[in-house]
Amino acid sequence: MSLADNLKAAIRGRVEENAPLAPYTWFRVGGPAEIFVAPEDEADLAALMRALPADVPVTVLGLASNTLVRDGGVRGVVVRLSPKGFGYARAEGTRLTVGTALPDVKAARAAADAAIAGLEFFRGIPGAIGGALRMNAGAYGGETRDRLVSARAVDRSGEIHVLKNADFGFAYRHSSVPADFIFTEATFVGEVGDRDVILAAMDEITERREETQPVKSRTGGSTFKNPPGEKAWQLIDRAGCRGLTVGGAQMSELHCNFMLNLGEANADDLERLGETVRGRVKANSGIALEWEIKRIGEPAGARVPEFIAP
Repeated sequence: MSLADNLKAAIRGRVEENAPLAPYTWFRVGGPAEIFVAPEDEADLAALMRALPADVPVTVLGLASNTLVRDGGVRGVVVRLSPKGFGYARAEGTRLTVGTALPDVKAARAAADAAIAGLEFFRGIPGAIGGALRMNAGAYGGETRDRLVSARAVDRSGEIHVLKNADFGFAYRHSSVPADFIFTEATFVGEVGDRDVILAAMDEITERREETQPVKSRTGGSTFKNPPGEKAWQLIDRAGCRGLTVGGAQMSELHCNFMLNLGEANADDLERLGETVRGRVKANSGIALEWEIKRIGEPAGARVPEFIAP
């Protein structure tokens, strides 16, 4: 039997070969997954990991709000946790436990409905809780590490781990948890609050985002990390890259650290635009911007070079 057939026999979730990934990404670009798997729950995910040969690469795809899938697609197995099995939220006192497929905005709303204050910042973060754990996502004065109590994860061999906050080694947009851990659940802690006050704070975050970010466009959120002591958007602006276009891709006029798919871009356009911006910023300021967007998969043609010269 093929690997896909073996996986179909081993788990309850969906297994599909040569599955398109573009519909799952905010950029709406990219090639297919060699094998796409959507486990039904944590036990099913563990069974999948145990059934996979050690030499088969595994890529986790969340809401893909900050992910660029290259045009040649992704080799091996792409895992996407289903909203049904991993999209829950339950509150107990000032703690909120959520599945990692739950969008950050829904986690914020679940906390508000339970009158738990302190998690409002999640309203300003695109993506899902799993990605927030992996990159210590933050916005509007809050970061994931500020409120995380513990999380559950499945490793490449199918073992389940329970991690405390201190186990994450959190830093700016970074955690040091092994790359092969797939997060399944997280518990956060807040304070007793007033639901109406919390919702008002979330509304303010929404308004601020809509005023300053192209939230209704095909984008991937912040393209580059802020260098120490600097703002990436200011460096990009000073290098003359606001509104810069490559093919069907553009650096937003509204917020120039956001890349946009204007409608006809492919992944090569977007990655080439990003590296052109990096090249111009480096030439202008001497600073080498680091990608915040995660790029996965293989190009359809030649790989885009780094720091394309201005």
